[in-house]
Amino acid sequence: MSTFTVAGLAAGYQGHPVVDGIDLTVEPGEAVALAGRNGMGKTTTLRAVMGLAEPAVSAGSVRFGDVELHGKAPHHIARAGIGYVPQGRRIFRSLTVAEHLAVVARPARAGYEPWTMDRVNELFPRLAERAGQFAGTLSGGEQQMLAIARALMTNPLLVLLDEPSEGLAPQIVRQVGDIIAALHASGVGVLIAEQDLSMVRRVADRVYFLDRGTVAAQVTAAELDAHADLLERHLGVGAGHA
Repeated sequence: MSTFTVAGLAAGYQGHPVVDGIDLTVEPGEAVALAGRNGMGKTTTLRAVMGLAEPAVSAGSVRFGDVELHGKAPHHIARAGIGYVPQGRRIFRSLTVAEHLAVVARPARAGYEPWTMDRVNELFPRLAERAGQFAGTLSGGEQQMLAIARALMTNPLLVLLDEPSEGLAPQIVRQVGDIIAALHASGVGVLIAEQDLSMVRRVADRVYFLDRGTVAAQVTAAELDAHADLLERHLGVGAGHA
């Protein structure tokens, strides 16, 4: 498995810079959080990494091991081993749960336990129960689970998750956090953009705090409680809250 490295990333929309000089790494099998309030550049960073049409990337390098991903199309980035769970889920409402998973399935990677339909159903028993149900009829939490399951069926080595707790009730946020933690425990790397402290605590080994498009600070998860100033400034909560 390879180290994922972003160096000097600068990107924006219609000539307006949003992130400037982002540097971060995710080691093999590590879970890293990009934390910060809305509008600080978390989503822009992940979209730029995935090579989506917007934002426009003006500088920087995105490498997965020895492979340079900057400038490559999203499907090439996915083939390199990067899975992506976009903000807002972006599921296809007219496809069934099973169809969602079947259409994106990719071969297993040599040396890694494959993500098959059976294995995904073990991780997401609720989705297994709704295999024949149209995705548009699922609850918000079930749609988020489907978006994660869909990414896993590409057999990624690293999964990017953009605000997976957004719009979900606290109980469902905990369930989604458990799933991401289980994914991390299986050896898949995780890069999660998130402003919910409970989710960050649950899944992250390290945390980068983003502020107005730059990395303002970096701490390990074990150090979070010692940095009440960072939690207040970047997430609006004190260290004792979860």
